[in-house]
Order: sequence, then structure tokens, then C-alpha cells
Amino acid sequence: MQSSPSAFQLSFAGFIALAVVMGIGRFAFTPLLPMMQNDTGLNLAQGGWLASANYLGYLVGALMAARLPWPASLQLRAGLFLVFSTTMLMGITSSWSSWLAWRFIAGAASAWVLVSTASLCIPRLTALGQPQRAGVVFAGVGFGVAAAGLLCMALDLADISSSQAWVILGGVALVASAGARNLWLPMPPLASPTAQANVPTDNNARTPAIKGYWALIICYGLFGFGYILPATFLPAQAKQLVADPALFGLAWPLFGLAAAISTLLTSRLAAVFQRRTLWAAAQLIMAAGVLLPVIWPSLAAIAIAAICVGGTFMVITMLGMQEAQAVGGASHARKLMAALTAAFAAGQLAGPTFFSLTHTYFSANLGFALILACAGLVLSSALLLKSNK
Repeated sequence: MQSSPSAFQLSFAGFIALAVVMGIGRFAFTPLLPMMQNDTGLNLAQGGWLASANYLGYLVGALMAARLPWPASLQLRAGLFLVFSTTMLMGITSSWSSWLAWRFIAGAASAWVLVSTASLCIPRLTALGQPQRAGVVFAGVGFGVAAAGLLCMALDLADISSSQAWVILGGVALVASAGARNLWLPMPPLASPTAQANVPTDNNARTPAIKGYWALIICYGLFGFGYILPATFLPAQAKQLVADPALFGLAWPLFGLAAAISTLLTSRLAAVFQRRTLWAAAQLIMAAGVLLPVIWPSLAAIAIAAICVGGTFMVITMLGMQEAQAVGGASHARKLMAALTAAFAAGQLAGPTFFSLTHTYFSANLGFALILACAGLVLSSALLLKSNK
């Protein structure tokens, strides 16, 4: 007889899966960008295009996640394998065109793993009466970001090249992926709604005919655009102010640490406050963090921005996935999660692409794009609060 993993086993496996694909597959590029600039002469515009390739892959992967006939567990395994292999290939190959391909594939794989992990963990944790453990699952992203950032900083200080760093990160991804095995082992089906009668009620639950359904997708897309520019270029911003890698390299681990802690704290607040209210508040905090380095260019401002942006981006992701589960129910949640992820991917694809084009053709600096991102986040918060009425 199949035994169901415990809430601890589920949340730990989800934690590891997201730590690998987000900390390495998605965001290791951010702390490695300054190293690649030094080693290969990569300029900021080229870095923007590499980031855009990853985000385009994330969009394609999110769209595929809703349509692939594979079970979520198979999507998860395929995504983890592709993250490991493309990370290795980033270090083995040296042409910019091949890097574009690997970053695209890594982005698609990351979307598969996010959607499959959320769809496997959130309903089962809720059925086990421990929905707050979703905070542990999504804390994996922040942990992965912080761990990868600290590892990259240590490798940089040890004069390890960026190509060697990519290979090392690929090895870490392979080994760590084994910790997610409880998500792809056979599991019994979830209990019927009648059998779950004693499960604590979700005060945020909504019917599929939710008012403002499309507002969720639009707001999640604006969130993607608003956060991705500081998320991509925070270390590069810090490097412009100080040359010591021991200092500017801390911007990204600080970002990840804030992300890990925030999801653990917010998962309990979601039992008291409406998710959309928390979501809107998180985006306003993010907007302040995005704008701060523009009006106060200093290391202190970048540190505060890292905390504001890092401390909210996974909170918003967690709340968005939980809202999708509540709105979509057992039959449609995975498709709605994929739709939100696709909207997010479209927004984050627009961010670096917009910056690269304006930087190349109009010599626009990053500050202009950050102001626009801040405006999008404020608009998104207003839409969320309106749809919550």
C-alpha cells in the first residue's frame, strides 16, 4: 500500500526542489554576472539579453506546464535534470549564442518545477491540516538564492573563473536534487472532500467564479515586471559603487535571506488577513525598495532595496499560488498556477528586454526602468485591493 509523505517530508522536498531550480537555474546568473563581465568582457546589454532568454524560457515553460500530458511528478524530474545539465553547459561552452540557448532551457525547466511543486505540495499540505507549511516550501527559493550567492562570492574571492563556477553549481544542483525525491515517489490520491471535513477551513477560499479573476493574472504580470530589474541587476548596481567583491557580492545573498525568512513569517499571517491584502502590501514594500536606489544611490540604499525586494518577491509568489489553489480547486488549480506563472514570465521578460533596448538605442540608465517598474507595482497593488472588495 502506498504511504503518503508527512507534512514535513512534503515541505522539505518542495523546499529543496525550489532551492535548486530558483537558486541555481533561475538566479545564479545574477551573482555570476559581474564575474562573467570580468572574465569574458560581457557588457550589461548582453547580460540583459541572457536574462531575457531565461525569462522567455520561463514563459514558454509556464505555458507548456498547463498543456503537457505528463503528471506533475514527471514534469518535476524533467525540470530538475534540465537545470543540472544546462548549468553545467554554461561552464563548458563559451559562445554567447550557446549561453542564450542554455539560459532559455533553464528558464523553461524552472517553470515546470515551480508549477509542479506548488500543485503537488499546496493541496496535500492543506489536506494534512498544515497549509502554513507552504511557507517552508517557498522559503526554499530564498535559501537557494542566498546559498548560491554566497557560494559565488566565495568562488570569486578564491579567483575561480565564472566558467568553473557554473560547473560547480551544476554539480551542486545534481546532488541536491536527490532531496526532492518524496515529490516524485508514488503517492495515494488525495482524500475526497467528505473525508476532509475536519480539515481547518481556509478563510481565504473563493469560488471559481471569482470576481476579478483576470485581475489576478494582470497583477501577477505587473509583479514580474516590477521585481525583475532589481533582482537581475542589484549586484551590478552595487559594483558601480564599490569595487570590493566582498561587499557588492553580499547584495544577492541578502536578497535571498530576506526571501527565505519572509515566507515563513507571512504563511501564518495568511490565516488572519486576506491574501490579496497581504499581496498588495508586499508589492508596495517592493515598490519602495525598487525606487530607493534611484533617489539615494548608495550601498545602504541597495542593502535596504535587497531586503525590500527579496523580502516580498517570494511572499507574493506563495500568496499567488495559494490563491490559485483556492480559486481553481482540485480540477483547475494547476492550470491557473501555470497561467499566473506565464503572466509573471511575460512581465519579467519585458523588464530586461525593455532595459536592454533603451540602454542600447537611447542610452537610458537603469534608473529610468526602475521608476517605471515602481509605477507598475503601485498600479498592481491598487488593482488587487479593488478586486478584494
